Amino acid sequence: MAGRIGWDAYASMAERLAWEVSEPAGRPPTMVLCELTPSITIGRLGSRTDVDLTDDELVARALPVRFVGRGGGAVVHQPGQVFAALFIPLAELGLPRHAVGPYVERLETALEGAIRSLRCGAGRDSRAAGVFGRTGLLAAVGVAIRRGIAWHGAWVNVCPALELVRRVHTVPGRGAGVAGAAIMGSIEADLGRQVRLPDVRAALVEHMADAFGLAQPNVHAGFPVPIRESPSPTEPSRSVG
Repeated sequence: MAGRIGWDAYASMAERLAWEVSEPAGRPPTMVLCELTPSITIGRLGSRTDVDLTDDELVARALPVRFVGRGGGAVVHQPGQVFAALFIPLAELGLPRHAVGPYVERLETALEGAIRSLRCGAGRDSRAAGVFGRTGLLAAVGVAIRRGIAWHGAWVNVCPALELVRRVHTVPGRGAGVAGAAIMGSIEADLGRQVRLPDVRAALVEHMADAFGLAQPNVHAGFPVPIRESPSPTEPSRSVG
């Protein structure tokens, strides 16, 4: 259970966590529940054209853009969104080293269960990754598999401001054939009532542990390794992480 972190600091932390998890007798599977500082990340299936904001608007809103080494499309990050980042060897799940599909299936099962436990209708669609609700995509999935280790995870929109969300097309292909799938909605917008972030985090812990067979998870506060935040860029970045 961690706090707020910028993408660059998170990426550095993720490198170390993935290495520690990969070591024999190293760190056990680790999930970090945190909030990314305002920014936009674009995965391997997305592009700059999925962000309906000019470079000047991005600068004015102090929204850095990162092209990152994960699956999925463009995701806007802001308060009211929970980032669930899981680091786990696929071998511990009985999966081959490059079994992205079965891994994502388990991840989506956990996300769907967590959202449904909040009495919010949610479901999956075989034509696009993630979990969908009445207002759009409620949980976006973006994972990477390196050396048999799963990185990153999913972003759950609980109660973010939707004005900005509506200007970023998250589902690759702009949600072709999937009703309301191109953009993200939120759990609060679906329910029409307030939803507590601690309730969402608790639901994610429970359902992720069930989906991945992680019995009796140990819950800690703070980041699992020291982090160092770098200054926010003053203009959109096009670096690849």
